[in-house]
Amino acid sequence: MALFSQLTKHVKQSEQSEKETAAKAGGIMDFLLLPQMFSAAIETIINKALLINSNQDINDNALNALDQASLTVQLVELSFPISLTVNAQDRHQPVIVGAMVERSDCVISTSVSTLKKIKAEQQITQLIKAGELDVEGDIKVAQQFVNIAQQLTIDWQSELAKQLGDVPTHKLIALGNQISKKIKVTSEQIEKDMTEYLVYEKRLIVTSTQINHFNDTVKEVEHQTKKLSERVESLTKNVSDKLHLEKLPGSDQSTH
Repeated sequence: MALFSQLTKHVKQSEQSEKETAAKAGGIMDFLLLPQMFSAAIETIINKALLINSNQDINDNALNALDQASLTVQLVELSFPISLTVNAQDRHQPVIVGAMVERSDCVISTSVSTLKKIKAEQQITQLIKAGELDVEGDIKVAQQFVNIAQQLTIDWQSELAKQLGDVPTHKLIALGNQISKKIKVTSEQIEKDMTEYLVYEKRLIVTSTQINHFNDTVKEVEHQTKKLSERVESLTKNVSDKLHLEKLPGSDQSTH
């Protein structure tokens, strides 16, 4: 019985060890697959956008200017970098995206929220000065990538119509516009309500009217203070002149 118990215990330990090993292997695979899957998705989206883009200047000039150039983006929200390399000779897949960085002409370190702010070349410089963006390498490469993103011209309605048909696309776009308007109106109302709450309920925000009133009060106090100072100075001068006259020869020196 003792021997049987030992064998059973040994088998259970072996099974537990195998499970832990399998779990670790699975975790490693997940860790390796996540960057690959994410990079593949980004690559598909970018190349699809370039393929349906109607701005020929991008395909004819902008991509050729970046041929074999690479840009690496390091986001604080991700544990791995995103590297974009241009192969202008491949018209169907001109941008290669990977999570492994062998070389890079430019490296950008930032966050997703800051990345959304980049809409023009000059904004890169402004964000660098503000400490929201860190750039290593050739900043012109980053600016060229930004220019391509901004110059993309895509007729989304036509592209949707190819997949859904004209009527469903029209209804979908109309619905999207309605939702967009409602979201805008709701956001403006929430902002207005929040502002009124902070101003009138919590009094955490000072309005321009209150600031102007305060400035006017300060100016009035300054004016009154100046008049009082001038009056005190005049009185002081009169007293000083009177004392001076009393000390002159022939003046009344009588003491009361």
